[in-house]
Amino acid sequence: MDRIAPEGDSADSAAIAQRLVTARRQAVALPDYPGALPETLDQGYAIQDHAIALWGRPVVGWKVGRIPSDWEARLGEERLVGPIFEGAVQAPADGVGEFAVITGGFAAVEAEYVFRLRADAPADKTAYSEAEAAALVDALLVGVELAGSPLPLINVLGPPIVVSDYGNNTGLILGAEVPEWQKVDSATLRCETFIEGASVGTGGADSIPGGLLAALSFALSRCASRGYPLKAGMLVTTGAATGIHDIVAGQDSRISFGSWGELKCRTTTATAESTIEGRA
Repeated sequence: MDRIAPEGDSADSAAIAQRLVTARRQAVALPDYPGALPETLDQGYAIQDHAIALWGRPVVGWKVGRIPSDWEARLGEERLVGPIFEGAVQAPADGVGEFAVITGGFAAVEAEYVFRLRADAPADKTAYSEAEAAALVDALLVGVELAGSPLPLINVLGPPIVVSDYGNNTGLILGAEVPEWQKVDSATLRCETFIEGASVGTGGADSIPGGLLAALSFALSRCASRGYPLKAGMLVTTGAATGIHDIVAGQDSRISFGSWGELKCRTTTATAESTIEGRA
């Protein structure tokens, strides 16, 4: 299935994507958006499409983020997606990952429950029930999304801007699998995020509006409609279970998932060299 160009794709979209990607590669913050602000999700996805091509690495997964209710009414969708690239996924044996933060940009850690797919999704299928989505799942894992952008006000500017810059994603740290996840009471999937030893948020699977499978169903549908049907082995994050927690270079975070262990994240200052692997 060929990629479907969204409405609003233009030479301006390509130019904005180039500026965003260059800023990420050079680890340079952008105080202002590098072009006309996209006003719709389709305009944001047009920029994202160009940026995916420019990054030059395979997409190995997708982050799913919730669109705030006031924006949802305006944009007509409740969630958004952004790519996770090869080289940006960490599965540290000791549970300690690293996060290169662009000075002056945006950075945050998000506790996540992450699906890994066991099979390719049909290329021509663009609507999924939760049962159909669950049938494609190989495993559920705990993880931490590394949210990051050269744009310090990316979340303030709104979802179309978030979409345009890879969904505000920098990478992913993976932890333990949740055995027999379909039999686990979602109320027991609890987590807590700490930064510099202080608790900054609690939550769990039940904090995700509609539940984890609703997020996966959205990713399957939205990506297929754009010409990116999900593939076996891909990872899909489901949403910030304890919230979005800003972090700066030099700070450490710890995310506890109770019975399923914990993950730690050490932050460093991003440089042009550190972004080559897609971690900034």
